[in-house]
Amino acid sequence: MQSFLSIGVFIDGGYYAKVNRALKATESSIIRVRSLFDFISGRIAAAEGVNPSDCQIVEAHYFRGRFRVKDAYDKHLLYNERKFEDTLIENDVIFHYKHLREVERDGVVQVIEKGVDVWFALEAYELATFRKFDYVVLLTGDADHEMLVRKLKALKIKTVLLTWNLTNVDATSPLLKEEAGYHWELSQLINHDPRLKKELLYKLREPAVEPLGDMF
Repeated sequence: MQSFLSIGVFIDGGYYAKVNRALKATESSIIRVRSLFDFISGRIAAAEGVNPSDCQIVEAHYFRGRFRVKDAYDKHLLYNERKFEDTLIENDVIFHYKHLREVERDGVVQVIEKGVDVWFALEAYELATFRKFDYVVLLTGDADHEMLVRKLKALKIKTVLLTWNLTNVDATSPLLKEEAGYHWELSQLINHDPRLKKELLYKLREPAVEPLGDMF
């Protein structure tokens, strides 16, 4: 048994935002990043039979597309973006951004996010290779990351897929779940441990008013 376990966490920002959006609509809450990280390290420590102080997240990375400053300002997004970035900084999360583009097609404006998933996969694989993490935890539900999980397993790195499904339609790719060595579905875990829900969520002062719809 190893005396110290290192964990690398990689967050798909688009997926994380969908989860938070759903939590706002259903629970008037958002995820506490610090509590989520404590949960990850604590669960792995328990599984490996080591002291929690000897099981640490040594790197955490967040990947997301975002609007250029003028567009963000026009859409009244700047304050919320900076506020969330403050949370990432406070928890030593390294953020990686690429600019979003808006394209009009048949009179409908579509937001285009290019290259973020590829960047996510390349960075996760490269860092896992050089840092030699004992565990890699991926917060995503995207089928595009199936090959990333397979490659990480080939490096003999224990890979955890962490998801939180909040709708009747499962937002996690079945292929991704099948490939992952470990899959933690938080909606199921909190059903078995109601205290976990209270620990992981931060209650918003203002209740959410927008419907959940198809955004998750």
